[in-house]
Amino acid sequence: MPTSLIPLHNLHPDLLFELRYATADNFTGQALYPLPLCLLRRPVAKKLVQVQIDLAPRGLRLKIFDAYRPLSVQRLLWAHTPDPHYIAPPSEGSRHNRGAAVDLTLVDAAGRELPMGTAYDDFTQQAHRTCRDLPNEVLRARDLLEGAMQRRGFVGMPTEWWHFDDTDWQSYPVLDVGLEEVAL
Repeated sequence: MPTSLIPLHNLHPDLLFELRYATADNFTGQALYPLPLCLLRRPVAKKLVQVQIDLAPRGLRLKIFDAYRPLSVQRLLWAHTPDPHYIAPPSEGSRHNRGAAVDLTLVDAAGRELPMGTAYDDFTQQAHRTCRDLPNEVLRARDLLEGAMQRRGFVGMPTEWWHFDDTDWQSYPVLDVGLEEVAL
């Protein structure tokens, strides 16, 4: 692909997908993607597969909520919730727009999400990484996810336990390639 975005669906059999912005099950209440296609930059995708390989012996899998996001969708998110603590201003572009960020969680061998204290896209203090006023099982699950991601070159966003950026995100330009264009 000329954009060097690659689909994740066939990279590893244990990766799970629940692409929220391809459905109305997100904070905007409307589907923002025309199809459930999960993309990342090739080097970022390779790192993510390594995280899944690392987690497999523990019976854990990654469930991905979002990855590459076109800049046009970033504009829609910003129009809905113009809060830079949670939504990157379109004027700057987000790391998702670069294909260098991923939103995800952990699931057990039965496919149940590990408890993380809040739902995905929860814009409260409890979703912040610094929030420690949570049950021990939640803190352990968050720490496990963060440690697994950090070991393979990702860094978490302070306000969202689910969001991780590739440490090389600055080397990728912002893109506004529609998912339907990539799927062709």
